[in-house]
Amino acid sequence: MQRASSHLPFAGPPDMTAPPGLGASPPTSLSNGKLAGAQGGPVSVEAVSHPAATIREKRNWLIYTLFARQEFDECMKVIDDQLKETKGMCEYAIYVKALIERQRGKIQESLQLFQAATCLNPQNPLNLKQVGRSLYLLGRHRDAIAVYEESENISPDDWEIYHNRGLCLMYLRQYEEAIDSFKRANSIQRHDATFMQLGKVYTLQEKYREAIDVYLEALEFSPEHAELLATVGLLYLRLGENYQAFDYLGNSLTHDPKNPKTILAAGSIIQDHSDMDVALVKYRVAAVYTPNSAQLWNNVGMCFFGKQKYVAAIACLKRALYLDPFEWIIAYNLGLVHLSTEQYASAFHFFSGSINLKPDFASSYMYLAITLARLDDFDNASTAYEKAIEMERDHLFHLNYSITLYNHNEMPRAKEQFLEFERIFSELEEDVRNSDRDVLEQRKMLGAALIADNFS
Repeated sequence: MQRASSHLPFAGPPDMTAPPGLGASPPTSLSNGKLAGAQGGPVSVEAVSHPAATIREKRNWLIYTLFARQEFDECMKVIDDQLKETKGMCEYAIYVKALIERQRGKIQESLQLFQAATCLNPQNPLNLKQVGRSLYLLGRHRDAIAVYEESENISPDDWEIYHNRGLCLMYLRQYEEAIDSFKRANSIQRHDATFMQLGKVYTLQEKYREAIDVYLEALEFSPEHAELLATVGLLYLRLGENYQAFDYLGNSLTHDPKNPKTILAAGSIIQDHSDMDVALVKYRVAAVYTPNSAQLWNNVGMCFFGKQKYVAAIACLKRALYLDPFEWIIAYNLGLVHLSTEQYASAFHFFSGSINLKPDFASSYMYLAITLARLDDFDNASTAYEKAIEMERDHLFHLNYSITLYNHNEMPRAKEQFLEFERIFSELEEDVRNSDRDVLEQRKMLGAALIADNFS
């Protein structure tokens, strides 16, 4: 079985290989100053190439050399001379010119040139694949799929065709068909790029276990692929399996110790275990390579928040918000920090912004309710608590709501919410119940206060 390869000619840099049948050397040979076969008899077609073909091909070697060296300006001059001499009939020159135009970002021009090359040689699958690639880059995914299906008839065993067709289907959100295309590509020839895209489709469908299985299969053939290892680690992190995640992220850092995305993920796990100083050391490395990463500054800010350095936390989080003003978690974290520093008006501003960006996150409503209660807006605070409870069943929602009701002398409702808190809290595992001392203290104090109220 062939080892998986990470090389994907048409997904990254343009293909530098000349299409079949476009060699630079004429097929004639000389023997003692005479053409082979010229012994007084008729000369065969194979022995002497057509003069027009010689003209079309005589500069192919130079075009290829200049293109491989990325001397594009000089290469374009040679191509233009070649096309002028052949009256636009040199397929190879058109093909390379199209690659250069695409490399320069002129996708529409490259598409027209690849189509011209296809007209000259409609049976060349490379031309068709490049037409499909240009259509894909232009966002014309359905047209690209039609071209790739035409290419299948010419070259049915080309993995690239199925891979690129799968990319188009993925962007059209036809996920099942995309999965079939990627699997077909892998059945012809395994490539890391195909495994990565197949796993991405499963991730888009939120089928994280299936995505992990795909990446683990890829790692059997490329066990030192840092990006694959990091992706598996991130998926385990999303599933809440932090130990597995840290294992794969650590392996990824072994092979690529400067990958900012991997460092950020590993640092977040360390941060979740309250080891803020070690996490900050990790983030310091990542900051060298991605100084403008909003996620990085968000995590650094929350490390300072965990160390109770509130001014530094707010400074880092505001920088993160400047870099990505539409990231809801940054606004949410700024709300938490301002709530902790008793800056309730600012906390209200950031919690409201977070809810506008992500209205389905229940905890935002709970903290907004706490903020409103501190601002003496009891009615809106109650509404926010009710919204949070409606969205998610969480013991903290009922405990904080009960405290707010007690502080506003709503004793019957406070007791009702406290009983609901006790019911949910008793269903939790023992280690979860004992993990937060603040919850235990508030439970004890509120329970005693409500009991005392019964005897008053």
